[in-house]
Amino acid sequence: MIRAVGGMRVPEFPQPIHRNRFFLIHTPAEGWQNLMPNNMNNDSDSISSDSNAEVSAAQPRPVRAPTRVQRERRISWIWLLPILAIIVGLSVLVRMWMGIGPTIVVTFNSAEGLKAGQTQLRYRDVVVGTVSELAVASDREQVEVHIKLNKEGSDFITQPTSRFWVVRPRLGISGVSGLGTLLSGAYISVDAPTTLKEDSDTVTRFVGLEDPPEITASRPGTRFSLLTNDLASIERGSPIYYRGLTVGQVIGYNLDEHGDAVSLQVFVDAPYDRYVTTDSRFWNVSGIDLELDANGFSLQAASIVSALIGGIEFASGPDESAKKAPSNHRFKLFKNKDHAMARPDGEPFLVAFHFYQSVRGLRTGATIDFQGLELGKVTEIFLDYDVKEQRFYSVVHAEIYPLRLGRAYELLLKRLDETQEPVREFFGGLIAHGFRAQLRQGNILTGQQYVALDFIRNAEPVEFQIESTPLLIPVIKGEFARLQEQVTNVMTKIEQLPLKELSGSLEANFKSLNGLIKRLDEQVVPSSRAALEAAQKALERVEAVLADDSPLSRNIEQSLGELQRTLRSLTDVTSELQTQPSSLLRGRAKDKLPESR
Repeated sequence: MIRAVGGMRVPEFPQPIHRNRFFLIHTPAEGWQNLMPNNMNNDSDSISSDSNAEVSAAQPRPVRAPTRVQRERRISWIWLLPILAIIVGLSVLVRMWMGIGPTIVVTFNSAEGLKAGQTQLRYRDVVVGTVSELAVASDREQVEVHIKLNKEGSDFITQPTSRFWVVRPRLGISGVSGLGTLLSGAYISVDAPTTLKEDSDTVTRFVGLEDPPEITASRPGTRFSLLTNDLASIERGSPIYYRGLTVGQVIGYNLDEHGDAVSLQVFVDAPYDRYVTTDSRFWNVSGIDLELDANGFSLQAASIVSALIGGIEFASGPDESAKKAPSNHRFKLFKNKDHAMARPDGEPFLVAFHFYQSVRGLRTGATIDFQGLELGKVTEIFLDYDVKEQRFYSVVHAEIYPLRLGRAYELLLKRLDETQEPVREFFGGLIAHGFRAQLRQGNILTGQQYVALDFIRNAEPVEFQIESTPLLIPVIKGEFARLQEQVTNVMTKIEQLPLKELSGSLEANFKSLNGLIKRLDEQVVPSSRAALEAAQKALERVEAVLADDSPLSRNIEQSLGELQRTLRSLTDVTSELQTQPSSLLRGRAKDKLPESR
């Protein structure tokens, strides 16, 4: 199709099939081929040739003018792929950066089983970090484990109370643990607090535990402290019993500051911790307690578990108004239940005894007895020398508990002034009335002895030194020593007898006795034989008279028969009198015949 433009005939083309559009500004017909793309020229060859022929035939060829082409700029869709990849990569990097928490350093004695980039940090079996580096500490005695924490939960892990340990296969008294690490490898576990304090500071360096903790921070319950002189067979993990139920366990122990006692840390689970009051008593139930003392044998045994791994039991004291014990409250661990439930002893008082006799059978721990009451224990026994008497004697130190004297001691405290020492004044008055100490035999089989305090009648007065330290209590000889002294006195008296003169008189007496025996053999023996023969004949005659077929026996039998008949008659008469008492006066009534009809 051809149309006129500015006095010129211009062919009109249909819309092009290409995306590019062309804008023609005052362009002569001869320049169209130069402005169109090649494909457009190819498609319109026939049209162009026809139009050119017509134009050339109608008018002369026009002059070619310059052409200006303006193209619309657009971004190709292929560029969306790298842009999208860049956006995704940046988002991943940002997310990784936001998920990375702080790096902490945990020191262990050994890095056995740990690998950088592989070993995980877990909290309740959830991965919260990864080991990034292993290094030797500056002191060359430990290793430093650098751990990159996840952002989530890192505030709790960096608390000062967090604890770290390496989980490996372990065999302990509580069982086997960590078997899963045989396949997956060792990992580090953390015990972090469940609550976050606002004023608490975060730390990045920790000292790892070589053994897993017995109690985690999330376990409800209360910690207590027990003080004892001997650990015995108690170990970490030993059970705590209350009325036969397992309510807790031992979580650790250590020596106290002075090194003369052991401090035990125990944990009682909730809700059983409410039964631990300030007046509760704890005692050791470990193993089998076999005690042999002056009182005899004493055998105490708890469960089989406590016999193997030890154990502790507690009970409420006599004070029912006692309140619940606070956390870390300190108790005393007693040797057994008898000592634990006994009345509080108070402060001990040191006394001494000087024995001028053998103390064989007396040992440390022996009882100080006062009228059957255990007043204290022997703490020390040693020898000393008396220069004045020029002989050795045994010094026995003991601890006594005045509060065990009960009401008598309490009344004395009320009477004395605050400036006076009640214990010394108390024993001073007792000694003035014959109060003495004496060794006595406690057990005949074992030969053990104990110190008995008692009042002795007609005791010799002694000089009592009230200011002596320890307080010296006068003694008397023991029962066994007194028996030995009596035996010695008897033997001394026997030695003083005139044995030679007595032996001469005894010999003469023996000779006269021998003569008497000879005369008895010659005179008394024949007459005795004749008397025995006569007695034997008399017995034979008695047997003949009492034989069954003798006349005497027959007469006796007849008499017995008549006696029996007489007794039956008397029985009939008695029965008649009971039924008819008047028959004794009127006689027996005649029998009445029945009347005929």
